[in-house]
Amino acid sequence: MAKHPYNRTVFQSLTLITQFSITMLVPIALMFAAGYWLDRKLGTSFFTVVFFFVGALAGFGNVYRLARRIYHKKDGHG
Repeated sequence: MAKHPYNRTVFQSLTLITQFSITMLVPIALMFAAGYWLDRKLGTSFFTVVFFFVGALAGFGNVYRLARRIYHKKDGHG
């Protein structure tokens, strides 16, 4: 089986996409679960929504920092 020169680039891209996805989804899932648990404990119905958005903001912040670090290294500054 012949090796293609773009295989490494494809795998690096897939790894980067996976890393961005996990970095984004984990805070959302954890904060959603915490909000849902808190709503069930307190008998309320708004913590889930609030915590979801807090998790989304945290996830976007994580992705931004990760992307900045990756592109900073690519430019040769890191």
